[in-house]
Amino acid sequence: MTFERLAESYRDELTAHCYRMLGSFHDAEDAVQETLVRAWRGQERYEDRGTTRAWLYKIATNRCLTLIERRGRRRELPTDFTPGTAPLTETAWLEPYPDSGVGSVGAFDPAQRMLAREHLELAFIASLQHLSGRQRAVLLLREVLGYHAGEVADLLDISVAAVNSALQRARRTVDELRQTPIQQAEFAELGDDKLREVARRYATAWETGDVDAIVAMLTDDSRYSMPPLAQWYEGRDSIREFLLDGPLSLRWRFVPAHANGQLAFGTYRWDPEASVFTAAALDLIAVRGTGIAEVVSFLTPKIFPRFGLQMELAQD
Repeated sequence: MTFERLAESYRDELTAHCYRMLGSFHDAEDAVQETLVRAWRGQERYEDRGTTRAWLYKIATNRCLTLIERRGRRRELPTDFTPGTAPLTETAWLEPYPDSGVGSVGAFDPAQRMLAREHLELAFIASLQHLSGRQRAVLLLREVLGYHAGEVADLLDISVAAVNSALQRARRTVDELRQTPIQQAEFAELGDDKLREVARRYATAWETGDVDAIVAMLTDDSRYSMPPLAQWYEGRDSIREFLLDGPLSLRWRFVPAHANGQLAFGTYRWDPEASVFTAAALDLIAVRGTGIAEVVSFLTPKIFPRFGLQMELAQD
């Protein structure tokens, strides 16, 4: 296998890694492209082909660390702010990730595929953005990619003691920040049939404009946000009022999608002038049992093709 083909074979998993580091699929793609270009330019100086993967991760991780250092912490979700308030400065929100390929070297093993998806869930990605760049890198290299402490120290050019210290702090922060249950565990507990039924009920409630059915599915502490808008809503009463004031005055169609290892839908609203349903938002759902614990509705329809979604749907 040529070096170009060997390096290219790691593109998907490198993209997932850079997404975890940066919280942006677009930035992750750019970081991976630069990683592969740098690797190609430096291949003559690199002889140990047996550790090509580690070498590529070293380049990619350091590229991400440079980007984080330049821009600081800026990718998060609206729920990082108090309900009803907005950030004082423009914020680049966390972006969703098209996970149909998972982006893991172990994607064909069911256990590894589940773990890879767990580490793409929005709650996990959002918590990572609260860590320093080094802490993110250490946590991901150690606990997601499985490198030993000594290997991580070599990849990041730091001491083993520094690796262990950063990992301890990162674990504590991530555990404290996570507010929704691990979705892969919830899916396993529910089973495929019940999960499909939750998805069907939720989509049907929206398509029929049944606010009572939607609200009945929400947990007591449910949250609803719509990046890039900063405002968000918490609890059944607040979400009901929001839905009745705006979204449920429109007609909707929901199409299942693959994003961040979670229940997801491409949502389309009716355009009476064009007589079609037009792309509106990509909704990511966090479930708790058979209830809806959180909805993050990304109001960025331009990303639909990235998720294999059409921009328009004809009326049934």
